[in-house]
Amino acid sequence: MARPRTAVRTVEHPDLSDVSLQQVLEALVDPVRRGLVLQLSQAGEDKSCGTFDASVSPSTLTHHFNVLREAGVIRQYYQGTAKMNTLRADEMEQRFPGLLSSVMTAATRSAAVVA
Repeated sequence: MARPRTAVRTVEHPDLSDVSLQQVLEALVDPVRRGLVLQLSQAGEDKSCGTFDASVSPSTLTHHFNVLREAGVIRQYYQGTAKMNTLRADEMEQRFPGLLSSVMTAATRSAAVVA
């Protein structure tokens, strides 16, 4: 019989003052991660991990979410059994003005050209 969970599950997030521009750029250079951020940006609300459209395995998707979280691009939290994702857009704008919005604009234009 499984033991009941007594502690609230939490996820560690970096303080953005400890995140370098290099780390954010390396997180956003990958097309899968850029696509995840674009989907989150366009959703206008938090999304659970299972609701993203990605052409990678669940374990690879977990890796991509971890890279984005460790770079300070997203914040993750648990809502029941679902791991939710939110874009740290306001915090990123303060730390790296214009960076995230510029990357999302370019990603949107690239996606429109491909479609």
